[in-house]
Amino acid sequence: MCSQLNMLACLPDDWEQAILLGRVWRPGPVAGPGVVLVEKGQVYDISQSYPIMAELCNSSDLAAKLAVSQREALGAVQDLLSNSDPEVRNRSKPYFLAPCDLQIIKACGVTFASSMIERLVEEQAKGDPQAARAFRDGLRRELNFDLSTIKPGSPEAKAIKAVLVKKGLWSQYLEVGIGPDAEVFSKAAPMASLGTGETLGIRDDSHWNNPEPEVVLAVTDRGVVVGATLGNDVNLRDLEGRSALLLGKAKDNNGSSIIGPFIRIFDTHFTLDDVRQATVTVDVRGTDGFVLQDRSNMAKISRDVEDLVAQTISRHHQYPDGLMLYTGTLFSPTQDRDEPGEGFTHKPGDVVKIASPRLGALINRVGYCHEIPPWRFGIVQLMRNLSVRGLL
Repeated sequence: MCSQLNMLACLPDDWEQAILLGRVWRPGPVAGPGVVLVEKGQVYDISQSYPIMAELCNSSDLAAKLAVSQREALGAVQDLLSNSDPEVRNRSKPYFLAPCDLQIIKACGVTFASSMIERLVEEQAKGDPQAARAFRDGLRRELNFDLSTIKPGSPEAKAIKAVLVKKGLWSQYLEVGIGPDAEVFSKAAPMASLGTGETLGIRDDSHWNNPEPEVVLAVTDRGVVVGATLGNDVNLRDLEGRSALLLGKAKDNNGSSIIGPFIRIFDTHFTLDDVRQATVTVDVRGTDGFVLQDRSNMAKISRDVEDLVAQTISRHHQYPDGLMLYTGTLFSPTQDRDEPGEGFTHKPGDVVKIASPRLGALINRVGYCHEIPPWRFGIVQLMRNLSVRGLL
């Protein structure tokens, strides 16, 4: 995987004019995380000015403050990327972390019509991948209209709901897919996300799971979107398919929230409209020679991203440290990996690459939750560490 962690692949195509923020782990007598600015292929620690990424992202006039921040050169982007693969890591040198820290990690689901169909399939198949194909084919015959053209919460959506209720086809997934209220859930705790190069986690008792390539928004405590990055909202389809009440176990596990490689801050070169038109690709390659490739187009999302933000942080719920918001995916793989009818599922050793031209690439290896390093460095540890290093 280390060979894939190269600068030209991981940085945006227009990286020379992009404002990129990240976090690194810094070795030393008192090792700890640092907030960094990536500029002209070099990495600069700006922790003396902004030791906490959440504080920086909540700042007004962000670009202006970055311009006058104290900087310490840490080296070339390529060197830190190469050291971000744990299998070849030199722990005496810095490497990249997830680019967020104290922000809560929230996620929206069922925001694309095709993924909504797959959630219905999971529900009806009760988490059994072998039963999924028959349910999928039958469901598409019954739903003889294009769900992607329906505006959630519209009068047309209400009329379709009435028809589907009569047919006995209404579902909790259709409720959040075309109803007025979006699905918003807590994906992970602050500090729990992993960055590019790290080994993501799936449960060893899950036999039907997949990556979910998504755009992740960086949102302030005021509900303002200030930037975007990429994410892998790792999904255990069999657990959620058995019961939607198992969503927490299906979504929130050790190594199940992957974000990175960097937060690209909005400016004249990159705006929210660029996010709305973004294409996100996913490439999965297994040690068994299996290859899966697909793409997700943000232009096909059912709800505008600002609506998703407004349904997440509002007068009903505040997040004083800001948040990172997964916006959902169009990707729901049905390609068989082993036996016919069993569909796709991860295997340990898979390498997953999620990429978008204006955001770069997020690359991770797949392992089991209980075998990858446990999460130990949380909020208390961060505060103590920054205090000892004289950054608080």
